[in-house]
Amino acid sequence: MNQSKYILAAIIAYFLWGFFSFGLKPIAEYPSLDILFYRLYISVFFLVVINVGFRRDKIKKDWDLFKSLTKKKQNKLVSLIVGGSIILMSNWLVFIIVMNQVSVQAASLSYLVCPIITTVLAFVLLKEHLTKIKWIAVFISIVACLILSIGHFTDLMYSLFVAIAFALYLIIQRSLNIFDSFNLLMTQLLIVAVLMLPLVFMFAGPVPKETVFYQCIMMIVVLFTIIPMFLNNFALKGIDSSTVGILIYLNPIVNFFLAIFYYGEPVSELQMAGYALILIAIIVFNSKTIFKSKSIKKSEV
Repeated sequence: MNQSKYILAAIIAYFLWGFFSFGLKPIAEYPSLDILFYRLYISVFFLVVINVGFRRDKIKKDWDLFKSLTKKKQNKLVSLIVGGSIILMSNWLVFIIVMNQVSVQAASLSYLVCPIITTVLAFVLLKEHLTKIKWIAVFISIVACLILSIGHFTDLMYSLFVAIAFALYLIIQRSLNIFDSFNLLMTQLLIVAVLMLPLVFMFAGPVPKETVFYQCIMMIVVLFTIIPMFLNNFALKGIDSSTVGILIYLNPIVNFFLAIFYYGEPVSELQMAGYALILIAIIVFNSKTIFKSKSIKKSEV
């Protein structure tokens, strides 16, 4: 099967997510909760319109599948869907806080270590096997995080929270892969939209009047939520998870370069050492996939 179109879709999705700061930074003065509320409810509106308008057959298929399951299985899936919804919103909120009130570097670090944290949590929670090479990568990551915590402990804690929340969300999604991923996203966001209504009435600020706010929110919803989700879901149909695991690093790499060269964030020698160790950990962690793909290319020549 020709994988080029699927790989291209994944590259575009993760490349787009790397520029998320372009949507968040111009509205950094607005409360993070307000940004979250607008992102959530406008995303829900578009997802419902897309699914109800063009994907009703897939909604019916998933609903019929759910009804065919035992009551015990249904209850377990509902718990996972609701739990995943709450974790995803926690990830979104803290990521906004990290990006706007901490640093773009901290946001980048979150998704640099996320694949490694996902694997460790899968080992702990799902009893998945972890090779010696991957344990070495985990150890290197821990050392890197200890170095990065020197003088920036709070920043690191925010980064790790974002990474752990997204890793937990990904693990939960594995148990929900019997459903259409886009329907699942719509359902999860609808659940959170209902649960968060009391918070909207209690904590939402005045309705913004500046055009730039709505421009940025629409950019976040369309360019950094809906389009990448479509592309990511399409890509997952044609490429394996190991390839996705490599391509996902496009997101934090773009973020990191923007932090240094566009936003001019300072980086100390100690931080550079920590980031270098993270890079080494990533290479070690993915060494089997990297060298396997190289050997396949050589055999094709």
